[in-house]
Amino acid sequence: MATMTEIPDTVDKQTPSHDYHAEAHVLSGHLQRPIEQKIERHAPVTLKDRRGGHLTRFAEEVSIEGLVTFTKGHTRVSGARSLKNNGWVTLSSSVIEGLNVFEVITADRVVSQVSTDHPYENGHVPHVTFLGTQFRNFQVSGLPVTLTLNFGICGDRPANGRSYLQDSTFLTTVEEQTQLIAKADGLPKELKEKYDKKLAHIHKLISTCNEDEQGCHEPITCSLVESIGEIPIPGVQTFGNIIVIPNFGFVALGEIEVGERMYEGSSRPNVYFELTGIKTKLGCVGHGTVSTASAVANGHHHP
Repeated sequence: MATMTEIPDTVDKQTPSHDYHAEAHVLSGHLQRPIEQKIERHAPVTLKDRRGGHLTRFAEEVSIEGLVTFTKGHTRVSGARSLKNNGWVTLSSSVIEGLNVFEVITADRVVSQVSTDHPYENGHVPHVTFLGTQFRNFQVSGLPVTLTLNFGICGDRPANGRSYLQDSTFLTTVEEQTQLIAKADGLPKELKEKYDKKLAHIHKLISTCNEDEQGCHEPITCSLVESIGEIPIPGVQTFGNIIVIPNFGFVALGEIEVGERMYEGSSRPNVYFELTGIKTKLGCVGHGTVSTASAVANGHHHP
């Protein structure tokens, strides 16, 4: 089910203008064991034009062979002119309710929400906020888990029109968060190798952030989840936003990918923000990947 309210395109081509870009879906992945099944995107919705508007989609009572289920889900994307600064605001939301992944990961409600605000003047790089994101009654094997969120992880809009991937303040924040995981005692080898590579990439970006490089940079990841409370299950460990569950796999919470894309007619990359509420990599009772509550927002600013 989808609904849309369009906003007329009244933009003068001689003045600053903006193309809205937003995507969202509530569930996706690929199971390999105990069944082989690709999990197609549920309730996918996309906004990609200059008119803006509002789109919604819904899904109910979804079951992937009883292994991954949810009771309700909906997505929303919208784009409109800002009454605050005459710029352009893009909003992307993904909501999943009654989530159950192999009876181990459950949540009453998970919301991923990303909003970008491109100002009218010098609006190529937006301010971003993740307000509205939430984890309601998130549990591991029936035990409630306390999460501490940092909604300011991306900080202020970079000065002088610089990309987030060329902003030393943002990059240093991500470096510190990544390093806490990469250098943690007891981190499984697979995660150690993964986070060492992430850390090396961030170090490279920091070392070159003052250079006027052209083209897109490789994306980096950080998380809204700053810490995870104790989970009293033998062998369960937490590292930043990561939960390692023996006989189950790895769970990443509130992961944000910050990257860049080139669009036709653009002279420079455009930054995007993709927030995924829960990413699960299964490794014992089942094998495969499951992602829930994914929302992406960015935009293409002219000139």
